[in-house]
Amino acid sequence: MPRSSTSSGLPTAGRPYTHEMVVVHRVFRRESALLPRLVRTVPDGASARSAQISAHLTDYVSGLHHHHALEDELIWPLLRSRAGDAEELVARMEEQHGRIDSTLAAVARWAPQWQRSADSVAGQELALALEEHRLALLDHLDDEERLVLPLVAEHLTVDEWDLVGRRGLENLPKDKVMIAIGAILEDATEDERAYFLGKAPLLGRLAWKLLGRRQYATACRALRAPLEGEAGR
Repeated sequence: MPRSSTSSGLPTAGRPYTHEMVVVHRVFRRESALLPRLVRTVPDGASARSAQISAHLTDYVSGLHHHHALEDELIWPLLRSRAGDAEELVARMEEQHGRIDSTLAAVARWAPQWQRSADSVAGQELALALEEHRLALLDHLDDEERLVLPLVAEHLTVDEWDLVGRRGLENLPKDKVMIAIGAILEDATEDERAYFLGKAPLLGRLAWKLLGRRQYATACRALRAPLEGEAGR
């Protein structure tokens, strides 16, 4: 049945349920905040730990690139063709994607060296680059949620919007499906969790309940343990 978003974020009959993207954006907001802090916790020369965090950074960057590529392919062209006043806004979104790519290029200049050696100077430069990336990312996510999603709800069909979600999972390795689900559900409300899990097949919901929750919690503890006791997250 067609859906739209209410002020509470719950789906109702109507247009696409764009609040899904707000929930997904929380993953990028959270992980972009954690990454520079995680980098700074690594002692000089602790290359096993830097390799662990680098693997998480690689997954983050890959996920963000894929998310933005889908917007470039599936959302911006439709808004340009259907929303008469959207050209300037879409151009702004594309410019922001380019700015985010530039910040990730700066991250990529330092990440390989730090991954191999856990050199403290490279780590500090990497953390600074990640903080610059987060600033550009938050500007984009804020604008997209405030300005773009209302246009999506007005001008895209439910099927067109749902395709964005399906394509978002198409390249996900099977061994990372539970981690991806956990990342989405971590900061979700009870209603949001029920909605996302309700979209999964029965076997998927059982796998999450029996295995996935524990797998995700274990992965988070292993990654974030050095941050325990810090103020905030």
